[in-house]
Amino acid sequence: MKAHDDFRQGLIDGIPIGLAYIAVSFAFGISGVLQGIPVWALTLISATCVTSAGQFAAIISITAGGSLVELILSQFIINLRYSIMSIAIGQKLDERAAIWNRLSMAFGVTDEIFAVSCGRPGDITPKYFYALMTIPWISWTLGTFLGATASGLLPVIIRDALGIAIYGMLIGIIIPPAKKDHHIVIVIGISMAVSLLFRYVKALSGVSNGFVIIICTLIAATLGAVFFPIEKEDEEYECE
Repeated sequence: MKAHDDFRQGLIDGIPIGLAYIAVSFAFGISGVLQGIPVWALTLISATCVTSAGQFAAIISITAGGSLVELILSQFIINLRYSIMSIAIGQKLDERAAIWNRLSMAFGVTDEIFAVSCGRPGDITPKYFYALMTIPWISWTLGTFLGATASGLLPVIIRDALGIAIYGMLIGIIIPPAKKDHHIVIVIGISMAVSLLFRYVKALSGVSNGFVIIICTLIAATLGAVFFPIEKEDEEYECE
């Protein structure tokens, strides 16, 4: 495939991802403004991060007065899966791709971009991947700016409704795999139980929200790995 065709196909493949990102980032913009974060800061966060769960966790930590250590640890744990995805993409990357290509492409690895790029037949060229990540990145950044800006113009009832859109998105992510594997439901339940302990046990109530997220994630993930190990190699992060 010619280079210009590769780039064009990447742009086309990125359009559906970009459309979906506008809705979620719009909700992120509204949520951030409602918690007192300025529009410019929210837009900068989206332009430099592109990680929905990580960004929502970050603004929770920031607005709750969490420390820099909490912020770094929570982002490391939440976004650790992208390292696995990047390794898988690297196995399918064109051999002629330079090291700077690999480093810069890692910035654009998201769940959706990973799925689309791995589903593409043949090798992944840098031109294709750069094109694939372009529209989603623009949509994510623009959607955040529009959501943050529109927050002050929308009626309160609409702002409140859009402000909880992220929870609907997270539920939508959880339900499909949970239907297939009841172990996921158990792990989610463990995380919720630990979170409730920090909320209602007086001795634990002083722990900041950032560390609560980290602790819940580690405990639930560890117990899940110990009691419900995956016996065969997980194909979720494999590129054919």
